[in-house]
Amino acid sequence: MTAANVVKQEDRLAGGLAVEVIETSSLGDRSYLATDGEVAVVVDPQRDVDRIIATAGRLGVHVALVLETHVHNDYVSGGLELARLTGAEYGFAAADDVPFDRRGLRDGEVVELSSRMRVRAVATPGHTFHHLSYVVESQDGPVGVFTGGSLLFGTTGRTDLLGEQHSEELARHQYASARKLAEILPEGAQLWPTHGFGSFCSATQASGDSATLGEQKRINPALTLAERDFVEQTLAGLDAYPAYYAHMGVKNTAGPPPVDLRAPVRAQPEELKRRLEHGEWVVDLRSRKAYVVSHLAGTVSLGLDGPMVTWLGWMIDWGAPITLLGESREQVAEAQRELARIGIDEFAAAAVGRPEELAADPSQLSSTRTATFADLAAASAGDTEGLPRPDVVLDVRTNNEFAASHVTGAVHIPLYAVKDRIDEVPDGVVWVHCGSGYRATAAASLLEAAGRTVVVIDDRFDAAAEAGVPMADAS
Repeated sequence: MTAANVVKQEDRLAGGLAVEVIETSSLGDRSYLATDGEVAVVVDPQRDVDRIIATAGRLGVHVALVLETHVHNDYVSGGLELARLTGAEYGFAAADDVPFDRRGLRDGEVVELSSRMRVRAVATPGHTFHHLSYVVESQDGPVGVFTGGSLLFGTTGRTDLLGEQHSEELARHQYASARKLAEILPEGAQLWPTHGFGSFCSATQASGDSATLGEQKRINPALTLAERDFVEQTLAGLDAYPAYYAHMGVKNTAGPPPVDLRAPVRAQPEELKRRLEHGEWVVDLRSRKAYVVSHLAGTVSLGLDGPMVTWLGWMIDWGAPITLLGESREQVAEAQRELARIGIDEFAAAAVGRPEELAADPSQLSSTRTATFADLAAASAGDTEGLPRPDVVLDVRTNNEFAASHVTGAVHIPLYAVKDRIDEVPDGVVWVHCGSGYRATAAASLLEAAGRTVVVIDDRFDAAAEAGVPMADAS
C-alpha cells in the first residue's frame, strides 16, 4: 500500500466506539470511518471508495451513513458513489443546493446509528458558508468531532476558496465556529479534520498528527487570538491554491460519476515520440533521481514519490491530453488513481519501461545535471568543477516560502507558473531550486523542453546559508 493510500490504526474511543483513519497523503486529506463494531458512518470519503469498502469489510461492519462536511474544493468526493454501493444514507448540508438525493442536515440535527452511537451536525461556517462538523456521541456523551475544513491541527481551513470577496467574512465565521466547538465539547474530545496534512485547503501549515480540543485551546490561533488578530493573520497568510480547485466544487455539486480505473491505451515508442513532438504532456512517474540520469527529452518529471497529482493538476490546461510513463504497470495504475481523485479520468495513452526501451531512437534520450547548494556557492565564485557557471538562479517555491527567505538575486517563479512564464527567465544557464529538489526537477524538465540549459539543485533549501550561498529576506 503506497504512502498515498494509508489506512492508519484505528482510534479506540469510550463507549466501545472506534475511528479508522484513511489517509490520502498526496492531497493532504483524511477520510474517516467511525463504528460501534456493527454499523459505521463514513465522513468525507475520497473518490476511490474501494479503500473504504475494504476497511468496512475488514472490520465486518455495515456502512449505514455517509457524511460530507462541505462541498470539497480540493478533490472529487466519493460520497455519492459510496452511498449507492452500500445503500447508506447520504448526509449533506441542507443549505447546499445539489441535484441528487441526500439527507439535508441542519445545525443540531442528530442521526441515530445505533443505541451506542449517534452523530450530531454542528453548523461551522468559515471554510464554506454551509460547512458542517459532526460530533460523534456514545451513550456517555461526545467523544470527538469530525471538523472537515473548520478547526484543524494548529490552524483552520482557508477562507478564500469561494472568492476573495468572501475571505474576510468567512474568516470571521471561521473564528466563531472554532469558538463554538470549544464551548460545546469537552476538552478531551478528539478532533478529526479532513484537511491540514499538506493540503492547500488549510490557511497555514498544520502541525501534529492528532489532537484533543483541550490541546488546541492552548495552541490554535482561532482559540488563542482575538478575532481581529485572527482574521488579519489568516488573510495575510493565504497563498495561491491549485488551479484545478476551480473544477472540484462544480463536480461535487453536480454529483461525481463513478471512478473508472481501467488501464489507458498502451503507446508504442513512435507514438510517444509523436506526442512529445506535438508538445503534449508526457509525464515521467519515476523518482527524480532516476529521471535526471536518463529520460525521454520533452517529458515532464513528476514522480510518484512526491505530490504529483497536485502539481500536474495545477499546471496543465484542463482537459489537455496526458500520457503516463512508468517503470511498471503498478506505477501507471497508482498515477491513475491519484489523478482520478481530482477528476482526471481520461488519458491519451500510457507506456511502461525504461527510457531506453521507450525511445524511438537514441537521440531522444537525455539527462539533467544536478548539484548542491555548496556547488552553487562554489560555481558562483568561479569554481565550477565541471558544472556551468550559473547565469540565473531560479526559485520555484511558493510566494510565502520565497517571502520568508531566498537566495540573493534569485528570480522567483512558482512551479505552477513556470510553463506560462518561461520567457521571463533571463538568458543563460539556469540553476533551479525549490525546498528539496522535487519541484526543481519538475521545473527543469519544463525548461529543458523549451531549449534551456539547466542545473537542478537537488538539495534542501535550509542547507543553502550554511553552504555559503548569500541569502536575503523579502522585506
